[in-house]
Amino acid sequence: MAALFAGTLGAAGIYFLQARIDTVGAVDFDTELTIPPLAESEQDDSGARVFDLTIQSGATEFVAGGATDTWGVNGTFLGPTIRAQRGERVEFAVTNDVDEETSIHWHGMRLPAEMDGGPHQPIMPGETWRPHWTVDQPASTLWYHPHVHGKTAAHTYRGVAGMFILDDENTASLNLPADYGVDDIPLIVQDRKFDADNQFDDSIPLGSTSGTLGDEILVNGSHGPYREVTTRLVRLRLLNASNARMYNFGFSDDRPFQLIGTDGGLLPEAWETDRIQLSAGERAEIVVAFEPGDTVELRSYAAEFDLGDQTADRLSGEQDELDIVQFRAADALADETEIPETLAPAPDLGTENVAEVRTFDLEGRSINGQQMQMDRIDFGVREGDTEVWEVTNHNGYLHNFHVHDVQFQVVDVDGVEPPPQLRGWKDTVLLVPDLRYRLAMRFSDHTDPNVPYMFHCHLLTHEDEGMMGQFVVLGEDEEIGRVPQHGGHDHGD
Repeated sequence: MAALFAGTLGAAGIYFLQARIDTVGAVDFDTELTIPPLAESEQDDSGARVFDLTIQSGATEFVAGGATDTWGVNGTFLGPTIRAQRGERVEFAVTNDVDEETSIHWHGMRLPAEMDGGPHQPIMPGETWRPHWTVDQPASTLWYHPHVHGKTAAHTYRGVAGMFILDDENTASLNLPADYGVDDIPLIVQDRKFDADNQFDDSIPLGSTSGTLGDEILVNGSHGPYREVTTRLVRLRLLNASNARMYNFGFSDDRPFQLIGTDGGLLPEAWETDRIQLSAGERAEIVVAFEPGDTVELRSYAAEFDLGDQTADRLSGEQDELDIVQFRAADALADETEIPETLAPAPDLGTENVAEVRTFDLEGRSINGQQMQMDRIDFGVREGDTEVWEVTNHNGYLHNFHVHDVQFQVVDVDGVEPPPQLRGWKDTVLLVPDLRYRLAMRFSDHTDPNVPYMFHCHLLTHEDEGMMGQFVVLGEDEEIGRVPQHGGHDHGD
């Protein structure tokens, strides 16, 4: 049948048959997993913690045959893990040491629009941007990456990304695995394609509706990584930092694990499962149990939903199966942590006093039939209001939806209670085609009639090609203003 199909369609048929990627059992796992260092900081006279970050170019050797030209933050690829406590005031000196305008966006963070690092806060070559804010949200696993207009995909693919972990008193009181790099391990998962010279190839495969898809996996910048574990319970902070690829994470022996947190923090209670699916930009915190001497691989399995088109599924990576990282348990394991019955308060926005219900239809590279324009503010929301956004993917291929400034509550999916993995705070959600997602969100604290926040598909090529809009948060007497040129912030040293 396969030969007949290929013979009938010629080159196109052969390409279709070869498009599915399967690396299960083919990865050597001969590189020790890199753990990103915690970012250093100093306290200034005001009591703020100040971090120095430099976006720079360099070369990184991932695979044999020569180094790859890359970008990174305080290094040649990726960046340090930033860690802060709820209630802390943080400041950053972000210096652009590459030869292009770029930016750093704090994905998932509640903060003033002018500090958001979106397309209205560009950093010119040789200049320094100094955002600052007070952290005021629950403990969670966030991240940072470029968000320069039209080039987010290219700049992220080169390697500018890192985790941003928030802590709070509630999480500190729990006996969860929490020793960074020991039983609390960040996993920044990215796919990459290398050309014949070992350089990144960000071309979009023929027929792909998602964007750039790679056939090699990097975890924290390590290729074919393994990690030795010394504790029975290990917390994995999973970040899908790929441009487009979706992952359906599970272990090679199908062992169950506990999902304890999603984008915006801990779930109300742990949920036992053997798969967790993350689209680009989403995060999940899971706790997995090991036995002495265990060797097991974290994998990505085929997607758990059908796009309705076998060709679209195949060419956009939904059928791929990939080995991610191997874990090797020591012969004796410490056993001092646990998973409490209750983790955090459940999202409680409710829908009784909704100020506005908005509809968002995603199709092609547009939202509600419009593509992004830097000088157009699509709408304003009132500070303190709760709104419900009804979001639907009308394409027969992959989209997701990310909103800046807020963590939202998934009220229902096509009128049905959301599954357990969507019952915590979220800022990015996968949109299964033709299902309506009702998202409740409250806008508080930060108002600005001129400087907007973004909403967009987080498949980065889609975003760059116009699948994005912008809104402002208004005070009681404010009206929608006008976007200032270049975002209106100070680039001074």
